[in-house]
Amino acid sequence: MNTTIDLIAEVAGYLWQRGWAERNGGNTTVRITDEVGDSLRNHAALTAPIPIGKTLPSLRGHYLYAKGTGKRMRDLARRPMENGSIIRICDDGAHYEIVADQPVMPTSELPSHLEVQNYLIESGSSYRATLHTHPIELVAMSHTRRFLDADTLTHTLWSMIPETLAFAPLGIGVVPYALPGSQVLADGTLAEIKKHNVVLWEKHGVFAVGEDIVEAFDEVDVLNKAAILYMSACSMGFIPDGMTDQAMTDIRQVFHLPDSRK
Repeated sequence: MNTTIDLIAEVAGYLWQRGWAERNGGNTTVRITDEVGDSLRNHAALTAPIPIGKTLPSLRGHYLYAKGTGKRMRDLARRPMENGSIIRICDDGAHYEIVADQPVMPTSELPSHLEVQNYLIESGSSYRATLHTHPIELVAMSHTRRFLDADTLTHTLWSMIPETLAFAPLGIGVVPYALPGSQVLADGTLAEIKKHNVVLWEKHGVFAVGEDIVEAFDEVDVLNKAAILYMSACSMGFIPDGMTDQAMTDIRQVFHLPDSRK
């Protein structure tokens, strides 16, 4: 478990360094059930059961690390257990309790994370990590109607550099603007994460999933690099042509890219 927490802290530092985690912006949850030992399983909860807002049956008995509400990524990078906590989903699937190390309340966007985590288990996915952050260039692209069409945005990003298609082959989904922490945002995210590993929240940020927190970060990093390339060309006074459809077809064939989530 220490290795997982260390990776979460490492990625939190990357997010801060890139300017994607201003103040207390962004959050993460990682499922750590298989890493929890008997001492923590037998440890008394630090809080009374806290309602999730709905019942998530596949999460019953699972343990997750969650960033704390109001906590800063730059602080989490140095002191992860003071700026996040380990939670256990109760047997009713409708409540959680904090079990370690301190009673740090999880992110206000916990419902979005837990609904996705529940879906990942139900679908048999090997993904355990969810990440929400504010990549500057991707968020900027969501401020124009053209790029609120997921197909248009995905094609544009894929065409910027071969690695984008190679390492983010499921593209990017889009959720129209919704109040942060709302059920509307959670529902929209769940619908899109069934088709994509990264989802853009209009005028807000992105939500990503991966086998671990590093993989989730990497997909966002690759897609945002493509956004930077697009915007750099635009700042030079021209709309970039991008790679041709044939060039992208060739990349798919060479890399044997999957058509659906592994």
